[in-house]
Amino acid sequence: MNQRDLQDIISYGILDTDRVLHELTMKRYNKVLEIHPFVITSPAKVGGRWQTYVRDDSGRKIIRATSEESLLGKLYEHYCTNQHIDNLTLESFFSEWLEYKESITSSSNTIRRHEQHWKKYFSGSSLVSAKLSSLDLLELQKACNLLIKQYNLSSKEWQNIKTILSGMFDYAFQKGWIKSNFMKDVKITVRFRQVNKKSGSTQTYQTEEYNALMNYLSKEYIETGNIAVLAVRFNFMLGLRVGELVALKWSDIVDLNHIQITREEIKESSRSSDSWVDCYKVVEHTKTHSDRVVMLVPKAIALLNEIRLETAYELSGDGYIFMRDGNRITSRQAAYVLEKACSKLGIPVKSTHKIRKTVASRLSAGGVPVDSIRETLGHSNLQTTLGYIYNPLTEKETYTLMSKAL
Repeated sequence: MNQRDLQDIISYGILDTDRVLHELTMKRYNKVLEIHPFVITSPAKVGGRWQTYVRDDSGRKIIRATSEESLLGKLYEHYCTNQHIDNLTLESFFSEWLEYKESITSSSNTIRRHEQHWKKYFSGSSLVSAKLSSLDLLELQKACNLLIKQYNLSSKEWQNIKTILSGMFDYAFQKGWIKSNFMKDVKITVRFRQVNKKSGSTQTYQTEEYNALMNYLSKEYIETGNIAVLAVRFNFMLGLRVGELVALKWSDIVDLNHIQITREEIKESSRSSDSWVDCYKVVEHTKTHSDRVVMLVPKAIALLNEIRLETAYELSGDGYIFMRDGNRITSRQAAYVLEKACSKLGIPVKSTHKIRKTVASRLSAGGVPVDSIRETLGHSNLQTTLGYIYNPLTEKETYTLMSKAL
């Protein structure tokens, strides 16, 4: 019998719901009387209350109600809840925690990552199948250290996974299922996987690669007329987030030398049955929820004029700057252009995000003050900007500069 059958049985009057509910209540009460060890006392006077005791951490506590039925109802909830807690495992309440987490965050991508990490690192492990009521600090600490060893995790990877455990134990504590959130006291004593330091050769398009790309993209646009090619070229002059790049409008141009960054394209995950589906949309804010004005260098201005003349858009228009076949280009189309160019040139494929690091690094190598670079990139913290700056020069160029300096 499914839920629809049950609804029809009730709606057609086939089932006497009052009688069924009465029998269910009596069954529950009889079950309570079988396991309840204390005497239930009736009121000593008219208007008094029924009362009994239940066990708790301090020994026992008294509970009262205005009627025997109400008291039995409280007892049923007490034993039902305690039985639930006694059998509770991390596995059994992960979905409940995730649903709660989804209700307090605006990022569906975060929920998706939690699901992916849970399936990869926790699902089916001995840690999550252990009863929550029997877990202690030492057992949890041992399990966490073993997890790091088993998967050879880096410190950053562990922090992502730890977020799930910390959130679940805090949730269990707030629900009253555990006396304290001892996940806070877990100490990691094993060594994390060593992560090689990043270098300019992996984080930026260095001078020879940069020059080869600029030449290739210029020829590619002449041959194909693909506006996404111009978008990639344009971003090597501005260093925008790729979502900001593809969301630019002509109305964002403040004057001949400046453009305002006010929106971005985001990838949003949504549930479809038991899987996730990605969709792209433009939102009227940036990643940091703050606008910024970026200076346009002469080459960027020339490129914008070229696009405007070919598409017949006015600078004051409200259409998107980078359009193809009547539609705004997406960040994925821009990424494909870059991947294709790198493959054709035989240079390492680096993500569109590396364009931002390339611009930051070239500006720094050119003597632009780091605070100006921070403003261009849209960072609120200078330390974030410093993490974007690498050496974008070839070894020969670096050697020449060092020789002059020393």
